[in-house]
Parts: sequence; C-alpha cells; structure tokens
Amino acid sequence: MTDAAAAPNTPRRARVRAPELIGKGGWLNTGGQDYTLADLRGRIVILDFWTFCCVNCLHVLDELRELEERHRDTVVIIGVHSPKFVHEAEHQAVVDAVERYEVEHPVLDDPELATWKQYAVRAWPTLVVIDPEGYVVAQHAGEGHAHAIETLVAELEAEHEAKGTLRRGDGPYVPPEPVATDLRFPGKALRLPEGTFLVSDTTRHQLVELAADGETVLRRIGSGERGLGPDSFNEPQGLALLPDGKVAVADTVNHAIRTFDPQTGEITTVAGTGKQWWQGSATSGPALDVDLSSPWDVAWWQDRLWIAMAGVHQLWTYDPATETVEAAAGTTNEGLVDGSAAEAWFAQPSGLAAAGDRLWIADSETSAVRWLDTGLVVHTAVGTGLFDFGHRDGDAEQALLQHPLGVTALPDGSVAVSDTYNHALRRYDPETGQVTTLATDLREPSDAVLVGGEGSGEPDIVVIESARHRLTRLRLPEEAVRVESVAHRTQRAATEVGPGKLRLDVIFQAPAGQKLDLRYGPSTRLLVSSTPPELLASGDGADTDLNRDLVLADGVTEGVLHVSAMAASCDDDPAIEYPACHVHQQDWGVPVRVVDGGTDRLALVLAGMDEAGGE
Repeated sequence: MTDAAAAPNTPRRARVRAPELIGKGGWLNTGGQDYTLADLRGRIVILDFWTFCCVNCLHVLDELRELEERHRDTVVIIGVHSPKFVHEAEHQAVVDAVERYEVEHPVLDDPELATWKQYAVRAWPTLVVIDPEGYVVAQHAGEGHAHAIETLVAELEAEHEAKGTLRRGDGPYVPPEPVATDLRFPGKALRLPEGTFLVSDTTRHQLVELAADGETVLRRIGSGERGLGPDSFNEPQGLALLPDGKVAVADTVNHAIRTFDPQTGEITTVAGTGKQWWQGSATSGPALDVDLSSPWDVAWWQDRLWIAMAGVHQLWTYDPATETVEAAAGTTNEGLVDGSAAEAWFAQPSGLAAAGDRLWIADSETSAVRWLDTGLVVHTAVGTGLFDFGHRDGDAEQALLQHPLGVTALPDGSVAVSDTYNHALRRYDPETGQVTTLATDLREPSDAVLVGGEGSGEPDIVVIESARHRLTRLRLPEEAVRVESVAHRTQRAATEVGPGKLRLDVIFQAPAGQKLDLRYGPSTRLLVSSTPPELLASGDGADTDLNRDLVLADGVTEGVLHVSAMAASCDDDPAIEYPACHVHQQDWGVPVRVVDGGTDRLALVLAGMDEAGGE
C-alpha cells in the first residue's frame, strides 16, 4: 500500500495500517494510563520490541536515548516487552527491568506475544516506525539503525507538518517514584583482601564497598552519573582482583575495562575506546585503541584478564604487561558449539570463574555452563542450545537452567551457578556429572562469592540477589534442595515451511541519503547455519548476497535456522570528502517446522519493508 496523499516533493513510501497495541501485562511508565494507537495519532511512534535478557536489545535502548531526547515533542517511543524466557513473562520482572535499565518511555508488557505476532516480528530487537496517521512506514531488526531512523523521523516531521497531521507536545511518559535502598540492582561482587565486599551497583553507575557483614556501606565509588570520566561508570558489572592489588571492572555500557585502586580510589581506563565494537573492527591491538562490546564479567586466569564479551558472544583477553587486547574464543555467531576456541560459539557469556586448569563460563542465552581448558578448547557441562531451558536436576546431559549470569568455583572442584531466572543457586559437580539445587527463593541471583572456610571452618557463600537489591549469606548445604522439574521452550511459534527448496530473502534498504558502501568490496554479509546441522541439505555457509536458496533435507521435520546479516551504508553525496558510514546487523534464530503446504519463502527484514511479502 502506498501513500497517495503525500506532500509535494516527498518520496512515496510503502505503508500498511499499524495493528493495535495489545499486552496482557498492561502499561508501565504512564502513570497508570492505558493507550491505543488512536491516542497517539499525530505523533511519530517507534515501537521497540525487546526483552530484557537480550544484550542487543540493551544496545538499542542506548542507541535510542539521544534520538528520544532530540525529538521528545514529536516522537513517542514505546517499548513492547516480548519475553523469550518464562521468567521474563512475569510482570514484576518487567517492572524491575524497566527500572534496572532506566527505560524512560512507556512500555507495554506483552507476555503472550500478542503484539509481536500482529506485527510479524521475528527477532529481538526489532524497531517499527509508525507515521502520525497510523501507518507502518519502516521496520528495522538488530542494531545500528539509529541514524536511519533519525533521518526518517526528520522526513516524517517535515511531511506531516506540511500536511497538518503532526501534533507536537509532551509525550505520555510518567517516571516511576524512586525507591531508596543502599544498592539498586547490583550485578557482581568481589571480596577484597581486607574481608570487605566490593559490589557493582549497576543501576546507580557506582561501585560500593560494604563491610564484612555484607550490609554496612563503607564508601561509594563514582559520581552516580553515566560517563567514562575519572569519577564515573556506566552500568558496571564484573569485578576481578588483579595481581597488583587493583580491581578490574567490566564497565559494560561504556564498552570498556576500567581499574579501581582500593588504596587511592583512582579509576583508570585500561581497555576500550568507549565505542561499541562492530563487525569489521579490530579484534586485537593496543588496548585503548580497540573497541569492545558490553563486557559483562572479568576473571584473572593464565596470566591474563579474561573478559566475557557478552555483546559479541566471545571471550577476549587483556594483557597488562603489553597493554593489549585480543579476541580469544568465539566467532561472534550466537549459539552453542564446542571445540577449538577459534571455532566455538557462545551466546552472551555473562559470568566467569577461574579454577586451576578451567575457566568456567555462564553462557546465559543458551542457559548453559561451559568451560575453557588450558589448551583453549571449549566444553559444555550443562545446556543444549538457545531455545531449551527450565529447572531440572540430575544428570548434566538432561539438566536444565534458565539464563544463568554467574558461576563460582567451589573448594571441592565443583561450581555454583547463579541460575538467575530460576531464582536459584545450583551446583554442577564434574566428578559425578550431576546438577543439584543448593537454594531457592533468591530473586534474580547474578553472582556469588565464597567466604570463610579457612582452617576447619565450613565455607559460606554470599549471593547477590539483584532484584532484591542485597547480598544474602548462605551456609553451603550438605544436601541438595528437592525441586519439581520443569522444562520449557521459547514461546515463539515455529514458522511452517514446505519441504525442499526455501527462498531466504534478507530485506535491506539503505537509509535516505545513503547507499551501500562498495569502496572496499561487497558491503553485505550473510551467514546461514542450522540446528541440527542436518536440517539443511544445502545453502549453509557465508556469502555476500542477502538472498539465497536453501534446501531442507528429507527426513528432518523441525529445527532452527540461524541467520546472521550485516550491511554497511554511507552518505551518498560526492561532495562529502569523508562520508559517514553505518553498520546494520542482526542475528536471527528462526524455529521452523517442515510441513506440506508450508511457505517456500522466508523474509527477514534487516531494514525497510518487505514489499514483496505485502508488509
């Protein structure tokens, strides 16, 4: 459908009527007011389909902050929270996440994915732009689209100002009342040599030192304002004690590694530029010259600082002796693949623990516990992939976790797992191959620290209950807690596809005023694989064309297609000597079911509209 009433000199663009906004969980950040699209008529509406487990969604929240501020009188951003995990469908968990990540726009809680389905969304994050007359005019999946949307917003403002259909004014956002607590959604903790605790107070952008009781605040480090200056952090997470007595800090949203000196109080940036890493950026070099991407945890192991680089599904290292960083494990593809570090796949690694010849890893999006050996080979202890999760004890091969964020090495060689979305502390024992539950009723535990155990004393474990804003001390139990086993799969419905040939079309339309960047060769990349690998008879692998014919193998009736796409575009004006360029990228995991009569075309929108498919 096209706009037949466009203002003069305004380019025609495809439009479809925007479906209504429906969410059983209701509205947040509106002061209790519910909204329909009719209430928002006259404003440019940007729907941000997100879920709070997704680091790429968190990147987009940060990308949109400046646009939201600059166009506050014409643009209304609405977060449509669309859960992957069972825990994310809990209303209170969404309330917590909105505060945790400082979401300053209305959010529709859609636990049953009703609006997700109405808009035919296939991936987190996805952005949909609705014009002031209530028509969808663009869709963007993944990251890197803020510039394109900024350009489109300016066009829509001019077009609808001229038509008289733009309505300026205050938006519907109503901030929640602040809550006074000593900590606010703390992320990770470290026990300092003096016996005190250093905690990353993530939502307040600070570090906090607590007394040995885990409650008394001794000092706060950082101004509490977002920033990369000598007195600021931006949602810090992981902490690790370095050999020189300083503490390494994963300064997550600053995309940097900082150090904090407990003696002098000095904060220093040692790695990262403050900019997010994109495909094509350097993966090694002088630490202060290389971009990073959402470092979530750090651990000192094998004479290096290891970094859980959640934003690109990799492990990196920082060497203080040479002041260099390098990618050490993972391909940047999201999934669960073991083997050599160079070929392994991770999915938002978010917790690290060094234990002799093993580096334990909490691989959150695959609900897995994994480990790296000294020969740089990756192994999986618990977990099967992106879409299976739950709370089930027993043999590790069939045990289930739900989005764990932390791992803690225990004295007997086993590992405690902060099983975040199950609100539990779990244990994996490599000797027996068993998974047990140590404690339940822990609200979103994100890390744990072992304390005591010196001499003949039994050790305790201090757990960060992130959503209860506190540290909780537990005696390590001799016997496991019995829990009822539950298993889940993602709520997303599988796409029904026909047997044999399947046409894959990744839709990308360069933003207005830009063109594909062909100066150094092809500017697009498409990588396709499947779980199980036997699902595809042909069509997997990497190429530069965004369109591809896949062939589904006979005898395999269901699985997941993993599609990773990237496109680079630059200013299309020969008068500009140094054109600005932008990278657009997204990873899709598309559950499919092979049935007679299923579709023979799979369209994934990276940017633009799928006009061939009627969108």
